[in-house]
Amino acid sequence: MVDDAQMAAALAEQRQNGGRLGEILHRLKFLREEDVTTALADYLRIPRWSPENLSSIDMEFAQSLPERLSRRFRLVALGQTDGTVQVAMADPLDVVAQDTVSQFFGCEIKAAIGSEREIRDAIDSIYHGSKAQEQRIRDLVDDMVRVAEPEAQASGDGEQTDAADISSEMAANKAPVVRFVDLILSQAVKSRASDIHIEPQEMSMIIRMRVDGMLREMVPPPAHLRGAVVARVKILSGMDIAERRLPQDGRLKIKAPRRDIDVRVSVLPTIYGEKVVMRLLDSEAVTHNLEKLGFEAKLLRDFKSAIGKPHGIIIVTGPTGSGKSTTLYAALNYLKNPNDNITTVEDPVEYRLAGINQVQVRADIGLTFAGCLRSILRQDPDIILIGEIRDRETMEIAVHAALTGHLVLTTLHTNDASSTISRLAYMGLDRYLLASTLNLITAQRLLRRLCERCKQPVELAPEVVRRLGIPESALAGATVCEAKGCPACGGTGYKGRLPIFEFLPVDEEIKERIAQNATEGEIRATARARGYDGLVDSAARRLCAGLTTLDEVVRAAFVQDEEDEEVPEGHHHATVESEEPCQPTA
Repeated sequence: MVDDAQMAAALAEQRQNGGRLGEILHRLKFLREEDVTTALADYLRIPRWSPENLSSIDMEFAQSLPERLSRRFRLVALGQTDGTVQVAMADPLDVVAQDTVSQFFGCEIKAAIGSEREIRDAIDSIYHGSKAQEQRIRDLVDDMVRVAEPEAQASGDGEQTDAADISSEMAANKAPVVRFVDLILSQAVKSRASDIHIEPQEMSMIIRMRVDGMLREMVPPPAHLRGAVVARVKILSGMDIAERRLPQDGRLKIKAPRRDIDVRVSVLPTIYGEKVVMRLLDSEAVTHNLEKLGFEAKLLRDFKSAIGKPHGIIIVTGPTGSGKSTTLYAALNYLKNPNDNITTVEDPVEYRLAGINQVQVRADIGLTFAGCLRSILRQDPDIILIGEIRDRETMEIAVHAALTGHLVLTTLHTNDASSTISRLAYMGLDRYLLASTLNLITAQRLLRRLCERCKQPVELAPEVVRRLGIPESALAGATVCEAKGCPACGGTGYKGRLPIFEFLPVDEEIKERIAQNATEGEIRATARARGYDGLVDSAARRLCAGLTTLDEVVRAAFVQDEEDEEVPEGHHHATVESEEPCQPTA
Protein backbone atom coordinates (compact mmCIF):
# COMPACT_ATOMS: atom_id res chain seq x y z
CA MET A 1 0.00 0.00 0.00
CA VAL A 2 2.96 2.35 0.56
CA ASP A 3 6.37 2.57 -1.09
CA ASP A 4 9.78 2.73 0.57
CA ALA A 5 10.01 6.53 0.41
CA GLN A 6 6.61 6.95 2.08
CA MET A 7 7.49 4.43 4.79
CA ALA A 8 10.81 6.18 5.44
CA ALA A 9 9.01 9.53 5.78
CA ALA A 10 6.46 8.00 8.19
CA LEU A 11 9.19 6.38 10.33
CA ALA A 12 11.08 9.67 10.47
CA GLU A 13 7.91 11.44 11.60
CA GLN A 14 7.39 8.74 14.23
CA ARG A 15 10.95 9.11 15.58
CA GLN A 16 10.54 12.87 15.83
CA ASN A 17 7.00 13.20 17.20
CA GLY A 18 5.97 9.70 18.31
CA GLY A 19 2.60 8.14 17.59
CA ARG A 20 1.35 5.00 15.90
CA LEU A 21 2.60 4.18 12.44
CA GLY A 22 -0.84 3.63 10.95
CA GLU A 23 -2.10 6.97 12.27
CA ILE A 24 1.00 8.71 10.89
CA LEU A 25 0.56 7.14 7.44
CA HIS A 26 -3.03 8.41 7.44
CA ARG A 27 -2.05 11.87 8.67
CA LEU A 28 0.58 12.16 5.92
CA LYS A 29 -2.14 11.13 3.42
CA PHE A 30 -0.21 8.04 2.30
CA LEU A 31 -3.13 5.81 3.34
CA ARG A 32 -6.82 6.21 3.93
CA GLU A 33 -8.05 5.57 7.45
CA GLU A 34 -10.13 2.65 6.15
CA ASP A 35 -7.00 1.07 4.58
CA VAL A 36 -5.15 1.22 7.90
CA THR A 37 -8.14 -0.30 9.72
CA THR A 38 -8.47 -3.16 7.20
CA ALA A 39 -4.74 -3.91 7.43
CA LEU A 40 -4.92 -3.98 11.23
CA ALA A 41 -7.92 -6.32 11.12
CA ASP A 42 -5.93 -8.76 8.95
CA TYR A 43 -2.80 -8.46 11.11
CA LEU A 44 -4.64 -8.88 14.44
CA ARG A 45 -6.95 -11.56 12.97
CA ILE A 46 -10.12 -9.93 14.26
CA PRO A 47 -13.34 -9.03 12.36
CA ARG A 48 -13.46 -5.79 10.38
CA TRP A 49 -16.58 -3.74 11.24
CA SER A 50 -17.97 -1.03 8.95
CA PRO A 51 -20.97 1.35 9.01
CA GLU A 52 -22.65 -0.78 6.33
CA ASN A 53 -23.51 -3.14 9.21
CA LEU A 54 -25.24 -0.34 11.16
CA SER A 55 -28.66 -1.86 10.50
CA SER A 56 -27.59 -5.07 12.29
CA ILE A 57 -26.87 -3.24 15.56
CA ASP A 58 -29.27 -3.93 18.41
CA MET A 59 -30.04 -0.26 19.06
CA GLU A 60 -31.71 -0.81 22.42
CA PHE A 61 -28.76 -2.87 23.64
CA ALA A 62 -26.22 -0.39 22.20
CA GLN A 63 -27.95 2.51 23.95
CA SER A 64 -27.76 0.66 27.28
CA LEU A 65 -24.03 1.42 27.31
CA PRO A 66 -23.62 5.04 28.51
CA GLU A 67 -22.65 7.42 25.74
CA ARG A 68 -19.79 8.84 27.82
CA LEU A 69 -18.13 5.39 27.89
CA SER A 70 -18.63 4.93 24.15
CA ARG A 71 -16.99 8.27 23.38
CA ARG A 72 -14.22 7.90 25.97
CA PHE A 73 -13.07 4.49 24.69
CA ARG A 74 -14.13 4.99 21.05
CA LEU A 75 -16.33 1.89 20.86
CA VAL A 76 -19.93 0.80 20.36
CA ALA A 77 -21.78 -2.25 21.69
CA LEU A 78 -23.25 -4.15 18.73
CA GLY A 79 -25.30 -6.82 20.51
CA GLN A 80 -25.15 -9.89 22.71
CA THR A 81 -25.00 -13.54 21.59
CA ASP A 82 -24.58 -16.63 23.80
CA GLY A 83 -23.44 -14.59 26.79
CA THR A 84 -20.81 -12.66 24.78
CA VAL A 85 -21.04 -8.97 23.90
CA GLN A 86 -19.89 -7.94 20.40
CA VAL A 87 -18.07 -4.60 20.48
CA ALA A 88 -16.67 -2.51 17.61
CA MET A 89 -13.56 -0.60 18.72
CA ALA A 90 -11.25 1.94 17.15
CA ASP A 91 -8.45 0.47 19.31
CA PRO A 92 -8.98 -3.24 20.04
CA LEU A 93 -5.65 -3.34 21.94
CA ASP A 94 -7.02 -1.02 24.64
CA VAL A 95 -7.17 -3.45 27.59
CA VAL A 96 -8.69 -0.86 29.95
CA ALA A 97 -11.58 -0.30 27.54
CA GLN A 98 -12.20 -4.04 27.20
CA ASP A 99 -12.16 -4.56 30.98
CA THR A 100 -14.52 -1.60 31.56
CA VAL A 101 -17.10 -2.83 29.04
CA SER A 102 -16.78 -6.42 30.27
CA GLN A 103 -17.44 -5.33 33.87
CA PHE A 104 -20.37 -3.12 32.79
CA PHE A 105 -22.19 -5.97 31.02
CA GLY A 106 -20.93 -8.69 33.37
CA CYS A 107 -19.71 -11.00 30.62
CA GLU A 108 -16.94 -11.49 28.11
CA ILE A 109 -16.61 -9.31 25.01
CA LYS A 110 -15.64 -10.09 21.45
CA ALA A 111 -13.93 -7.18 19.72
CA ALA A 112 -14.09 -6.07 16.09
CA ILE A 113 -12.19 -3.12 14.65
CA GLY A 114 -13.54 -0.03 12.90
CA SER A 115 -11.89 3.25 11.93
CA GLU A 116 -12.15 6.14 14.35
CA ARG A 117 -14.39 8.06 11.95
CA GLU A 118 -16.67 5.05 11.49
CA ILE A 119 -16.97 4.53 15.26
CA ARG A 120 -17.67 8.24 15.80
CA ASP A 121 -20.42 8.21 13.13
CA ALA A 122 -21.90 5.07 14.67
CA ILE A 123 -22.00 6.71 18.11
CA ASP A 124 -23.83 9.70 16.62
CA SER A 125 -26.34 7.42 14.89
CA ILE A 126 -26.95 5.26 17.96
CA TYR A 127 -27.38 8.00 20.51
CA HIS A 128 -28.52 10.95 18.40
CA GLY A 129 -29.43 9.63 14.96
CA SER A 130 -32.74 9.95 13.14
CA LYS A 131 -33.63 6.28 13.68
CA ALA A 132 -32.98 6.49 17.41
CA GLN A 133 -34.97 9.73 17.57
CA GLU A 134 -37.85 8.19 15.63
CA GLN A 135 -37.96 5.25 18.03
CA ARG A 136 -38.17 7.66 20.96
CA ILE A 137 -41.14 9.37 19.27
CA ARG A 138 -42.85 5.99 18.66
CA ASP A 139 -42.37 5.01 22.30
CA LEU A 140 -43.80 8.35 23.43
CA VAL A 141 -46.83 8.00 21.13
CA ASP A 142 -47.45 4.46 22.45
CA ASP A 143 -47.39 5.82 26.01
CA MET A 144 -49.80 8.62 25.06
CA VAL A 145 -52.21 6.12 23.49
CA ARG A 146 -52.06 3.81 26.54
CA VAL A 147 -52.88 6.75 28.82
CA ALA A 148 -55.75 7.86 26.56
CA GLU A 149 -57.51 4.45 26.41
CA PRO A 150 -58.51 4.27 30.10
CA GLU A 151 -59.71 7.88 29.94
CA ALA A 152 -61.89 7.08 26.94
CA GLN A 153 -63.38 4.04 28.69
CA ALA A 154 -64.07 6.08 31.84
CA SER A 155 -65.99 8.63 29.75
CA GLY A 156 -68.58 5.97 28.89
CA ASP A 157 -67.80 5.38 25.21
CA GLY A 158 -64.94 4.00 23.16
CA GLU A 159 -64.85 6.83 20.64
CA GLN A 160 -61.77 9.00 20.29
CA THR A 161 -62.11 12.41 21.84
CA ASP A 162 -62.06 15.17 19.24
CA ALA A 163 -59.51 17.92 19.77
CA ALA A 164 -62.27 20.51 19.86
CA ASP A 165 -64.00 18.72 22.75
CA ILE A 166 -60.97 18.98 25.05
CA SER A 167 -59.14 22.15 25.84
CA SER A 168 -56.33 22.32 23.29
CA GLU A 169 -54.77 25.17 25.22
CA MET A 170 -54.51 23.04 28.38
CA ALA A 171 -53.39 19.87 26.57
CA ALA A 172 -50.75 21.82 24.61
CA ASN A 173 -48.85 22.55 27.82
CA LYS A 174 -48.99 18.99 29.16
CA ALA A 175 -45.73 17.07 29.28
CA PRO A 176 -46.52 14.43 26.56
CA VAL A 177 -47.48 17.06 23.97
CA VAL A 178 -44.54 19.31 24.85
CA ARG A 179 -42.20 16.32 24.60
CA PHE A 180 -43.72 15.18 21.30
CA VAL A 181 -43.29 18.57 19.60
CA ASP A 182 -39.73 18.89 20.95
CA LEU A 183 -38.81 15.45 19.58
CA ILE A 184 -40.35 16.22 16.16
CA LEU A 185 -38.28 19.42 15.92
CA SER A 186 -35.17 17.64 17.15
CA GLN A 187 -35.55 14.83 14.62
CA ALA A 188 -36.01 17.34 11.80
CA VAL A 189 -32.78 19.11 12.76
CA LYS A 190 -30.82 15.86 12.93
CA SER A 191 -32.27 14.71 9.59
CA ARG A 192 -31.22 18.01 7.92
CA ALA A 193 -34.87 18.77 7.09
CA SER A 194 -35.76 22.12 5.54
CA ASP A 195 -39.51 21.97 6.33
CA ILE A 196 -41.97 20.18 8.60
CA HIS A 197 -45.59 19.71 7.43
CA ILE A 198 -48.34 19.02 9.99
CA GLU A 199 -51.46 18.08 8.01
CA PRO A 200 -54.83 17.31 9.66
CA GLN A 201 -56.99 14.55 8.21
CA GLU A 202 -60.59 13.64 9.01
CA MET A 203 -59.69 11.15 11.77
CA SER A 204 -55.91 11.44 12.02
CA MET A 205 -52.90 13.63 11.32
CA ILE A 206 -49.97 13.32 8.92
CA ILE A 207 -46.54 14.75 9.81
CA ARG A 208 -43.89 14.94 7.09
CA MET A 209 -40.47 16.53 6.79
CA ARG A 210 -38.69 17.65 3.62
CA VAL A 211 -35.14 16.30 3.38
CA ASP A 212 -33.04 17.09 0.30
CA GLY A 213 -36.17 18.40 -1.41
CA MET A 214 -38.29 15.26 -0.88
CA LEU A 215 -41.03 14.74 1.73
CA ARG A 216 -40.74 11.85 4.21
CA GLU A 217 -43.39 10.78 6.70
CA MET A 218 -42.72 11.09 10.43
CA VAL A 219 -44.44 9.43 13.37
CA PRO A 220 -47.90 11.08 13.84
CA PRO A 221 -49.39 11.88 17.26
CA PRO A 222 -52.45 10.05 18.64
CA ALA A 223 -55.64 11.29 16.97
CA HIS A 224 -57.05 12.71 20.21
CA LEU A 225 -54.06 15.05 20.61
CA ARG A 226 -53.77 16.43 17.07
CA GLY A 227 -55.39 19.72 18.08
CA ALA A 228 -53.06 20.00 21.07
CA VAL A 229 -49.98 19.52 18.86
CA VAL A 230 -51.07 22.39 16.57
CA ALA A 231 -51.86 24.52 19.61
CA ARG A 232 -48.40 23.83 21.05
CA VAL A 233 -46.72 25.00 17.84
CA LYS A 234 -48.88 28.15 17.82
CA ILE A 235 -47.94 28.92 21.42
CA LEU A 236 -44.23 28.50 20.67
CA SER A 237 -44.42 30.75 17.59
CA GLY A 238 -46.40 33.54 19.28
CA MET A 239 -49.71 33.11 17.42
CA ASP A 240 -53.26 33.65 18.60
CA ILE A 241 -54.25 30.19 19.81
CA ALA A 242 -57.98 31.03 19.82
CA GLU A 243 -58.05 32.08 16.14
CA ARG A 244 -58.66 29.00 13.97
CA ARG A 245 -60.42 30.64 11.00
CA LEU A 246 -57.65 32.80 9.52
CA PRO A 247 -54.09 32.10 8.32
CA GLN A 248 -51.34 33.16 10.73
CA ASP A 249 -47.56 33.53 10.59
CA GLY A 250 -45.04 33.33 13.40
CA ARG A 251 -41.47 32.46 14.34
CA LEU A 252 -39.71 30.38 16.97
CA LYS A 253 -36.18 29.26 17.79
CA ILE A 254 -34.76 25.78 18.31
CA LYS A 255 -31.77 25.22 20.57
CA ALA A 256 -29.29 23.02 18.70
CA PRO A 257 -25.65 22.15 19.44
CA ARG A 258 -23.47 25.25 18.99
CA ARG A 259 -26.24 27.39 17.43
CA ASP A 260 -29.86 28.48 17.46
CA ILE A 261 -32.07 27.63 14.49
CA ASP A 262 -34.78 30.07 13.38
CA VAL A 263 -38.09 28.46 12.40
CA ARG A 264 -40.65 30.30 10.28
CA VAL A 265 -44.17 29.01 10.97
CA SER A 266 -47.27 29.31 8.77
CA VAL A 267 -50.75 28.14 9.77
CA LEU A 268 -53.51 27.67 7.17
CA PRO A 269 -57.14 26.66 7.97
CA THR A 270 -58.31 23.56 6.06
CA ILE A 271 -61.58 21.61 6.13
CA TYR A 272 -60.22 19.22 8.80
CA GLY A 273 -58.33 21.72 10.92
CA GLU A 274 -55.24 23.88 10.76
CA LYS A 275 -52.31 22.87 8.56
CA VAL A 276 -48.91 23.94 9.86
CA VAL A 277 -45.71 24.31 7.85
CA MET A 278 -42.46 25.09 9.66
CA ARG A 279 -39.46 26.25 7.61
CA LEU A 280 -36.17 25.51 9.40
CA LEU A 281 -33.60 28.21 8.65
CA ASP A 282 -30.38 26.51 9.76
CA SER A 283 -27.39 28.71 8.95
CA GLU A 284 -25.07 25.68 9.25
CA ALA A 285 -27.09 23.73 6.66
CA VAL A 286 -26.45 26.31 3.92
CA THR A 287 -23.33 28.10 2.80
CA HIS A 288 -23.21 31.81 2.11
CA ASN A 289 -19.71 31.49 0.66
CA LEU A 290 -19.72 32.20 -3.07
CA GLU A 291 -16.73 29.90 -3.61
CA LYS A 292 -18.57 26.92 -2.10
CA LEU A 293 -21.94 27.29 -3.82
CA GLY A 294 -21.10 24.83 -6.59
CA PHE A 295 -20.38 27.19 -9.52
CA GLU A 296 -18.08 25.83 -12.20
CA ALA A 297 -14.90 27.92 -12.55
CA LYS A 298 -16.01 29.83 -15.68
CA LEU A 299 -19.48 30.57 -14.28
CA LEU A 300 -18.00 31.72 -10.97
CA ARG A 301 -15.79 34.22 -12.80
CA ASP A 302 -18.75 35.48 -14.82
CA PHE A 303 -20.94 35.78 -11.72
CA LYS A 304 -18.30 37.74 -9.82
CA SER A 305 -17.81 39.98 -12.84
CA ALA A 306 -21.57 40.68 -13.09
CA ILE A 307 -22.07 41.50 -9.39
CA GLY A 308 -18.86 43.51 -9.39
CA LYS A 309 -20.32 46.12 -11.77
CA PRO A 310 -21.34 49.41 -10.13
CA HIS A 311 -24.90 49.35 -11.50
CA GLY A 312 -27.37 47.10 -13.30
CA ILE A 313 -29.70 44.21 -12.45
CA ILE A 314 -28.82 40.59 -11.66
CA ILE A 315 -31.82 38.20 -11.71
CA VAL A 316 -31.75 34.67 -10.29
CA THR A 317 -34.66 32.53 -11.51
CA GLY A 318 -36.05 29.15 -10.56
CA PRO A 319 -38.93 27.48 -8.73
CA THR A 320 -39.50 27.66 -4.99
CA GLY A 321 -36.80 25.77 -3.10
CA SER A 322 -34.17 25.94 -5.85
CA GLY A 323 -31.62 27.87 -3.79
CA LYS A 324 -32.18 31.35 -5.23
CA SER A 325 -32.03 33.12 -1.86
CA THR A 326 -28.87 31.23 -0.89
CA THR A 327 -27.16 32.39 -4.10
CA LEU A 328 -28.13 36.02 -3.47
CA TYR A 329 -27.09 35.91 0.20
CA ALA A 330 -23.70 34.51 -0.89
CA ALA A 331 -23.41 37.36 -3.40
CA LEU A 332 -24.14 39.93 -0.66
CA ASN A 333 -21.54 38.32 1.61
CA TYR A 334 -19.02 38.58 -1.22
CA LEU A 335 -19.92 42.23 -1.93
CA LYS A 336 -20.08 43.33 1.72
CA ASN A 337 -17.46 45.92 2.62
CA PRO A 338 -17.24 49.07 4.77
CA ASN A 339 -17.46 51.35 1.72
CA ASP A 340 -20.88 50.26 0.45
CA ASN A 341 -24.38 50.67 1.88
CA ILE A 342 -26.28 47.42 1.25
CA THR A 343 -30.03 47.27 1.89
CA THR A 344 -32.45 44.39 1.31
CA VAL A 345 -36.24 44.20 1.17
CA GLU A 346 -37.50 40.65 1.73
CA ASP A 347 -40.70 38.75 2.46
CA PRO A 348 -39.73 37.37 4.88
CA VAL A 349 -36.13 37.89 6.01
CA GLU A 350 -34.78 34.33 6.13
CA TYR A 351 -31.19 34.75 7.37
CA ARG A 352 -29.74 37.64 9.33
CA LEU A 353 -26.55 39.00 7.77
CA ALA A 354 -24.25 41.19 9.85
CA GLY A 355 -23.40 44.57 8.33
CA ILE A 356 -26.41 44.61 5.99
CA ASN A 357 -29.67 46.54 6.44
CA GLN A 358 -32.55 44.08 6.05
CA VAL A 359 -36.19 45.19 5.76
CA GLN A 360 -39.13 42.80 6.04
CA VAL A 361 -42.27 43.43 3.99
CA ARG A 362 -45.53 43.72 5.95
CA ALA A 363 -48.43 43.91 3.54
CA ASP A 364 -50.95 43.99 6.41
CA ILE A 365 -49.86 47.53 7.31
CA GLY A 366 -49.12 48.67 3.76
CA LEU A 367 -45.37 48.03 3.83
CA THR A 368 -45.06 46.52 0.33
CA PHE A 369 -42.05 45.82 -1.89
CA ALA A 370 -42.73 48.94 -3.95
CA GLY A 371 -43.27 51.12 -0.88
CA CYS A 372 -40.06 49.87 0.73
CA LEU A 373 -38.07 50.43 -2.44
CA ARG A 374 -39.16 54.05 -2.74
CA SER A 375 -37.94 54.71 0.79
CA ILE A 376 -34.74 52.71 0.30
CA LEU A 377 -33.80 54.87 -2.70
CA ARG A 378 -33.83 57.85 -0.34
CA GLN A 379 -31.46 56.01 2.04
CA ASP A 380 -28.38 56.46 -0.17
CA PRO A 381 -27.92 52.77 -1.05
CA ASP A 382 -25.16 51.33 -3.22
CA ILE A 383 -26.52 47.78 -3.50
CA ILE A 384 -30.18 46.75 -3.21
CA LEU A 385 -31.53 43.22 -2.88
CA ILE A 386 -35.22 42.73 -3.72
CA GLY A 387 -36.50 39.39 -2.43
CA GLU A 388 -38.78 38.83 -5.43
CA ILE A 389 -40.18 40.71 -8.41
CA ARG A 390 -43.94 40.25 -8.02
CA ASP A 391 -45.47 43.05 -10.08
CA ARG A 392 -44.77 45.72 -12.67
CA GLU A 393 -44.46 48.50 -10.11
CA THR A 394 -41.67 46.73 -8.23
CA MET A 395 -39.82 45.99 -11.46
CA GLU A 396 -40.13 49.58 -12.69
CA ILE A 397 -38.59 50.86 -9.45
CA ALA A 398 -35.79 48.27 -9.76
CA VAL A 399 -35.07 49.44 -13.34
CA HIS A 400 -35.13 53.06 -12.16
CA ALA A 401 -32.64 52.19 -9.40
CA ALA A 402 -30.33 50.48 -11.91
CA LEU A 403 -30.53 53.46 -14.28
CA THR A 404 -29.59 55.85 -11.47
CA GLY A 405 -26.38 54.03 -10.57
CA HIS A 406 -27.42 51.27 -8.16
CA LEU A 407 -26.68 47.55 -8.30
CA VAL A 408 -29.91 45.55 -7.91
CA LEU A 409 -30.11 41.82 -7.12
CA THR A 410 -33.45 40.05 -7.27
CA THR A 411 -35.31 36.79 -8.03
CA LEU A 412 -38.11 35.81 -10.40
CA HIS A 413 -40.09 32.62 -11.02
CA THR A 414 -39.43 31.49 -14.61
CA ASN A 415 -38.50 28.18 -16.24
CA ASP A 416 -35.16 29.27 -17.65
CA ALA A 417 -32.95 32.31 -18.22
CA SER A 418 -34.12 33.37 -21.68
CA SER A 419 -37.83 33.17 -20.79
CA THR A 420 -37.17 35.84 -18.13
CA ILE A 421 -36.92 38.44 -20.90
CA SER A 422 -40.39 37.50 -22.20
CA ARG A 423 -41.83 37.53 -18.69
CA LEU A 424 -40.52 41.04 -17.96
CA ALA A 425 -41.75 42.30 -21.34
CA TYR A 426 -45.16 40.76 -20.60
CA MET A 427 -45.20 42.74 -17.34
CA GLY A 428 -45.10 45.88 -19.49
CA LEU A 429 -41.43 46.89 -19.42
CA ASP A 430 -39.90 48.34 -22.56
CA ARG A 431 -37.28 46.09 -24.08
CA TYR A 432 -34.81 48.92 -24.57
CA LEU A 433 -34.88 49.50 -20.78
CA LEU A 434 -34.25 45.82 -20.15
CA ALA A 435 -31.37 45.84 -22.62
CA SER A 436 -29.75 48.81 -20.89
CA THR A 437 -30.15 47.64 -17.28
CA LEU A 438 -29.75 43.83 -17.19
CA ASN A 439 -26.28 42.50 -16.33
CA LEU A 440 -26.95 38.79 -15.84
CA ILE A 441 -29.81 36.30 -15.68
CA THR A 442 -29.11 32.92 -14.12
CA ALA A 443 -31.50 29.98 -13.75
CA GLN A 444 -30.84 27.26 -11.20
CA ARG A 445 -32.18 24.01 -9.78
CA LEU A 446 -31.08 21.68 -6.99
CA LEU A 447 -30.30 18.00 -7.56
CA ARG A 448 -29.96 15.44 -4.80
CA ARG A 449 -26.32 14.42 -4.28
CA LEU A 450 -25.47 10.72 -4.27
CA CYS A 451 -24.39 9.21 -0.95
CA GLU A 452 -20.64 8.63 -1.24
CA ARG A 453 -20.80 5.46 0.86
CA CYS A 454 -23.32 3.42 -1.10
CA LYS A 455 -23.45 4.74 -4.69
CA GLN A 456 -22.88 2.12 -7.36
CA PRO A 457 -21.58 2.46 -10.94
CA VAL A 458 -24.10 1.92 -13.73
CA GLU A 459 -24.06 2.16 -17.53
CA LEU A 460 -26.27 4.61 -19.42
CA ALA A 461 -28.29 3.32 -22.35
CA PRO A 462 -27.16 4.80 -25.71
CA GLU A 463 -30.58 6.38 -26.36
CA VAL A 464 -30.40 8.17 -23.00
CA VAL A 465 -26.95 9.51 -23.85
CA ARG A 466 -28.30 10.82 -27.16
CA ARG A 467 -31.40 12.28 -25.54
CA LEU A 468 -29.39 14.24 -22.98
CA GLY A 469 -26.90 15.37 -25.62
CA ILE A 470 -23.89 14.06 -23.68
CA PRO A 471 -20.80 14.08 -25.96
CA GLU A 472 -18.69 10.91 -26.11
CA SER A 473 -15.69 12.87 -24.87
CA ALA A 474 -17.56 13.64 -21.63
CA LEU A 475 -18.33 9.95 -21.09
CA ALA A 476 -14.71 8.90 -21.61
CA GLY A 477 -13.41 8.06 -18.17
CA ALA A 478 -16.69 9.17 -16.53
CA THR A 479 -18.32 7.11 -13.79
CA VAL A 480 -22.10 7.30 -13.85
CA CYS A 481 -23.68 5.99 -10.64
CA GLU A 482 -27.07 5.03 -9.25
CA ALA A 483 -28.51 5.28 -5.75
CA LYS A 484 -28.51 2.19 -3.54
CA GLY A 485 -29.26 3.23 0.05
CA CYS A 486 -27.48 2.61 3.35
CA PRO A 487 -27.84 3.59 7.03
CA ALA A 488 -25.66 6.66 6.50
CA CYS A 489 -28.20 8.19 4.09
CA GLY A 490 -31.34 6.81 5.70
CA GLY A 491 -31.80 4.25 2.93
CA THR A 492 -32.48 6.90 0.25
CA GLY A 493 -29.16 6.70 -1.59
CA TYR A 494 -28.81 10.49 -1.44
CA LYS A 495 -27.22 12.85 1.07
CA GLY A 496 -27.24 16.60 0.47
CA ARG A 497 -27.91 18.56 -2.70
CA LEU A 498 -25.92 20.30 -5.41
CA PRO A 499 -26.92 23.08 -7.81
CA ILE A 500 -27.07 23.24 -11.60
CA PHE A 501 -26.98 26.58 -13.42
CA GLU A 502 -27.84 28.22 -16.72
CA PHE A 503 -26.20 31.61 -17.38
CA LEU A 504 -27.36 34.38 -19.70
CA PRO A 505 -24.80 37.20 -19.46
CA VAL A 506 -26.37 40.28 -21.04
CA ASP A 507 -23.43 41.47 -23.12
CA GLU A 508 -23.59 43.77 -26.15
CA GLU A 509 -24.79 41.05 -28.51
CA ILE A 510 -27.56 39.91 -26.16
CA LYS A 511 -28.54 43.55 -25.50
CA GLU A 512 -28.95 44.05 -29.22
CA ARG A 513 -31.06 40.91 -29.50
CA ILE A 514 -33.33 42.06 -26.66
CA ALA A 515 -33.78 45.53 -28.15
CA GLN A 516 -34.64 43.96 -31.54
CA ASN A 517 -37.51 41.94 -30.00
CA ALA A 518 -35.73 38.63 -30.56
CA THR A 519 -37.63 35.49 -29.52
CA GLU A 520 -36.65 33.32 -26.57
CA GLY A 521 -35.23 30.72 -28.94
CA GLU A 522 -33.04 33.30 -30.71
CA ILE A 523 -31.70 34.68 -27.43
CA ARG A 524 -31.08 31.13 -26.18
CA ALA A 525 -29.25 30.20 -29.39
CA THR A 526 -27.04 33.29 -29.08
CA ALA A 527 -26.11 32.30 -25.51
CA ARG A 528 -25.34 28.73 -26.59
CA ALA A 529 -23.15 30.01 -29.41
CA ARG A 530 -21.15 31.95 -26.83
CA GLY A 531 -20.57 28.77 -24.77
CA TYR A 532 -23.29 29.08 -22.12
CA ASP A 533 -25.07 25.74 -21.75
CA GLY A 534 -28.54 25.01 -20.42
CA LEU A 535 -29.68 23.29 -17.24
CA VAL A 536 -29.69 19.84 -18.85
CA ASP A 537 -26.06 20.25 -19.90
CA SER A 538 -25.10 21.35 -16.40
CA ALA A 539 -26.99 18.40 -14.92
CA ALA A 540 -25.37 15.99 -17.40
CA ARG A 541 -21.91 17.10 -16.24
CA ARG A 542 -22.88 16.36 -12.63
CA LEU A 543 -24.16 12.97 -13.81
CA CYS A 544 -20.91 12.14 -15.60
CA ALA A 545 -18.93 13.17 -12.51
CA GLY A 546 -20.79 10.55 -10.45
CA LEU A 547 -22.40 13.19 -8.22
CA THR A 548 -26.07 12.51 -9.02
CA THR A 549 -28.29 10.06 -10.88
CA LEU A 550 -30.21 9.98 -14.14
CA ASP A 551 -33.47 10.06 -12.18
CA GLU A 552 -32.45 13.36 -10.59
CA VAL A 553 -31.45 14.85 -13.95
CA VAL A 554 -34.83 13.84 -15.38
CA ARG A 555 -36.71 15.13 -12.31
CA ALA A 556 -35.08 18.55 -12.04
CA ALA A 557 -34.22 19.57 -15.62
CA PHE A 558 -36.14 20.21 -18.82
CA VAL A 559 -35.61 18.61 -22.24
CA GLN A 560 -36.60 20.06 -25.60
CA ASP A 561 -38.76 17.95 -27.93
CA GLU A 562 -39.01 18.02 -31.71
CA GLU A 563 -41.47 20.93 -31.80
CA ASP A 564 -39.16 23.03 -29.58
CA GLU A 565 -41.59 22.70 -26.67
CA GLU A 566 -40.18 22.18 -23.23
CA VAL A 567 -41.23 18.91 -21.65
CA PRO A 568 -41.26 19.18 -17.86
CA GLU A 569 -40.11 16.69 -15.30
CA GLY A 570 -43.37 14.73 -15.08
CA HIS A 571 -43.18 13.68 -18.78
CA HIS A 572 -39.50 12.88 -18.96
CA HIS A 573 -39.74 9.12 -18.54
CA ALA A 574 -41.57 8.84 -21.85
CA THR A 575 -39.28 11.21 -23.74
CA VAL A 576 -35.99 9.80 -22.46
CA GLU A 577 -36.83 6.44 -24.03
CA SER A 578 -37.50 7.97 -27.46
CA GLU A 579 -35.33 6.80 -30.36
CA GLU A 580 -35.10 10.31 -31.81
CA PRO A 581 -32.14 12.36 -30.52
CA CYS A 582 -32.75 16.01 -29.75
CA GLN A 583 -30.92 19.04 -28.47
CA PRO A 584 -31.06 19.74 -24.73
CA THR A 585 -32.17 23.07 -23.40
CA ALA A 586 -33.25 24.52 -20.10
